Amino acid sequence: MTTGTTATDLTGRMLIAGTPVFGDGEQIRAIDPATGAELEPAYGHGGDAEVARACAAADEAFETYRATTFEQRAVFLETIADNIEAIGETLSARAHAESGLPLARTTGERGRTTGQLRLFAQVVREGSFTGARIDPAQPDRSPAPRADIRQRKIPLGPVAVFGASNFPLAFSVAGGDTASALAAGCPVVVKAHDAHPGTSELVARAISDAVASCGLPAGTFSLLFGSGRNLGISLVTDPRIQAVGFTGSRGAGLALTAAAQRRPQPIPVYAEMSSINPVFLLPGALAARAAELGGEFVGSLTMGSGQFCTNPGLVIAVDGPELTTFLDSAAEAVGAATPTPMLTPGIARAYESGVQALADQGGVTVLARGRESDAPHSCRAALLATDAESFLAGDGLDDEVFGSSSLVIRCRDAAQVREVAAGLEGQLTATVHATAADAAEAGALLPTLERTAGRILFNGWPTGVEVGHAMVHGGPFPSTSDSRTTSVGTLAIDRFLRPVAYQDLPAELLPSVLADGNPEGIWRRVDGELGKH
Repeated sequence: MTTGTTATDLTGRMLIAGTPVFGDGEQIRAIDPATGAELEPAYGHGGDAEVARACAAADEAFETYRATTFEQRAVFLETIADNIEAIGETLSARAHAESGLPLARTTGERGRTTGQLRLFAQVVREGSFTGARIDPAQPDRSPAPRADIRQRKIPLGPVAVFGASNFPLAFSVAGGDTASALAAGCPVVVKAHDAHPGTSELVARAISDAVASCGLPAGTFSLLFGSGRNLGISLVTDPRIQAVGFTGSRGAGLALTAAAQRRPQPIPVYAEMSSINPVFLLPGALAARAAELGGEFVGSLTMGSGQFCTNPGLVIAVDGPELTTFLDSAAEAVGAATPTPMLTPGIARAYESGVQALADQGGVTVLARGRESDAPHSCRAALLATDAESFLAGDGLDDEVFGSSSLVIRCRDAAQVREVAAGLEGQLTATVHATAADAAEAGALLPTLERTAGRILFNGWPTGVEVGHAMVHGGPFPSTSDSRTTSVGTLAIDRFLRPVAYQDLPAELLPSVLADGNPEGIWRRVDGELGKH
């Protein structure tokens, strides 16, 4: 194992190109949200020197790592997954202790993390992610001959990844950003989240051990601890970093994006930020099962203390008896909801502050709050309501409240529902509950939702994001900084690639994915025709 430790040791150290380093900055400890107790060991923050060291190692590793074969890279990703699985329940238990998330949730998240690593291994082996295209020479073409032009996508270079607070495994050290960047051929420098340093160290060691056992350059991966305002900005502005993956608050995401744009060479920041994920209840669906929808809605709202980026924070419907039935059912479920721990004390304080800010707005009524609790940092679910006029005129009613809080908007008719939908900021998801009787209204609403959200659901709930080939976990600003991308699913690899065209390159210099005879056996577009030729 790396540094002579076992897979389950916690040392409080960063891993810079496989070397353990204890930062000499502020020391932090994880806090168990369920009890408020500090967890050992202490972790020392790094600073500019550690950033420079990690980025230099990543830059040095880049040419060697990007030249790995598809098989070498796929085996590396699978080895990471194997190593994470080998840590077993120790990893799930530490993630549970540091996040307050149920043990079953952290165990499931561990499986999702290893599953997406293996999915990207399949993507690499299959090879079409390179986007190979060949336009053969046409020397006799009139009025002008055509040169031989071939195109493929190549990795951007070293990537900075910021671990998320709400998914200590699947959106963190070995999460989707890291997996897709490594699959693309990019070394990765991760800034761990202070909320779960032990979990981050365990996973980082699994990756570093995979780097070593697969014979890759040590700089292929590094883990840093440090202040987001200081170390994070230093990381994003290091000239060797060529792209950034981030999941977190709008304020932090915008700060990183601004810093990246101020560089002499600006770079892309793929930031997933804020979303309130509107749910539209159409009349037919309310008439058919209003009470049932109310209970299902609260189940989604309170899952994981509402700490999902796809949590349903807004409900929109035409006012009437059916909506009242829905609200009565939802209010009863919220009132019975048992408070559960939030991820950090700061997040818990921000949640209560956000709920209070909504409740203080004119025209807003608090319909229900969850049960009270003596436990620290707990989330009491909140259901609030207002009318469409107040929402459209109000300041801050569309702000994200990270936690189990949702605002219901009563509309006078379908036209006002569409007006509210058209005025929403960009979202990760938009959900529609409808029956066949609602087809016309759903069809009228759909074009607006396509412009608003990255994922549109019918007759479901937005919490829960499938990792697959068709998934989009992204959306228009401010849900993300780049609406053309996704942070979940195989299309995420495109964020860390760029196209290069080769004109009349000698055959002996052609990359294998563009060589005559298709030695890699991948899907390519040759003279406009897609196939394995």
